[in-house]
Amino acid sequence: MAFRRRNKSYPFFSQEFLIQNHADIVFSLVIFILIGLMFETTAKTAILFIQPQYNISTMIADEEVSLYLYGWKDCATVVFYLCITIILHAVVQEYVLDKVNRRLHLSKSKNTKFNESGQLCVFYLVSSLWSLYVIATEGYLLHPSSLWENYPHVHLRFQVKFFYLTQLAYWLHALPELYFQKVRKEEIPRQLQYISLYLLHILAAYLLNLTRVGLVLLFLQYLSEMGFHLSRLFYFIDENHHKMFEMWSIGFVLTRMITLTLMFLAVGFGLARSENQTFDLEAGNFNTVSIRLLVLLVVCFTQSWLLWKFFRFQLSRTRELRLEQAARKRAAAKQQTQRTLKVGHNENGLIKAENGTSPRLKKIKTP
Repeated sequence: MAFRRRNKSYPFFSQEFLIQNHADIVFSLVIFILIGLMFETTAKTAILFIQPQYNISTMIADEEVSLYLYGWKDCATVVFYLCITIILHAVVQEYVLDKVNRRLHLSKSKNTKFNESGQLCVFYLVSSLWSLYVIATEGYLLHPSSLWENYPHVHLRFQVKFFYLTQLAYWLHALPELYFQKVRKEEIPRQLQYISLYLLHILAAYLLNLTRVGLVLLFLQYLSEMGFHLSRLFYFIDENHHKMFEMWSIGFVLTRMITLTLMFLAVGFGLARSENQTFDLEAGNFNTVSIRLLVLLVVCFTQSWLLWKFFRFQLSRTRELRLEQAARKRAAAKQQTQRTLKVGHNENGLIKAENGTSPRLKKIKTP
């Protein structure tokens, strides 16, 4: 199964061969793990990679329900779905983005940004719809107080745990993709910044049993980021599309405000009123003053940093637009002056301007 057109063959185990065929290599690894399910001796090991572990059965409303905890075996599951994500990344790139790029004829720099926005748009769309479905089915919309009540939330439903594992798998897969996609060196620090921030916040929510609050915050963040990358895609298609960026700017600021408000409401006030405020690693209780302050500090710093970058970009963009408008006005005024002084016609051997007046009469010299 080939995911990319091979215009040139490279030697085995070379860098170019690995980059060109990385999706096929990973696909073979996934097939190898799936084949392990067919044999009794390897089935238990293969299940570690495919199915979330640490499930327990409890009775809820006279019904047996399977809930999940987290542990070190989740690393194997994350690795497997990281491989799945690499394959899906190659499929989207080959059968969607590359076909659009060939029609748009973008420059190399715009082509890189277009591919980045296209991949992230697909991910943000799927993740935002998925998180919204989980939020609605778990009842967080109708009962917002459930975000902090009955903490610690150590028992997770399958859809919540699987959502977090796939989120970790996606952002971890983004690290080797920097190499596979041959991202330019000047672009790597910027992409490493937001990849690291996503991994930090998702891991913190998962390990500190703040999955309910984290789920809502991820939905808000993904919705805002999807608006930005959609705006950038439309801008690459037609550079006259600027209104979507203005709509995204409003949504971006609102998202930061809602995120900060929700964090202070859930962590600063909700968990602070909880009766159980002792550190208990076995019970999964991290509701202490120091940990709450650390969580709030990290979230506030991240949101403030994002707002600072946003306003700095807007100010620099506004300054550039003003300079461009001033340059255009000067060029238009200079052109208008040249037109008024330009010789329009010749009457009786005299040079006159286009408006019929001549500030300086002068005889035309005969050759």
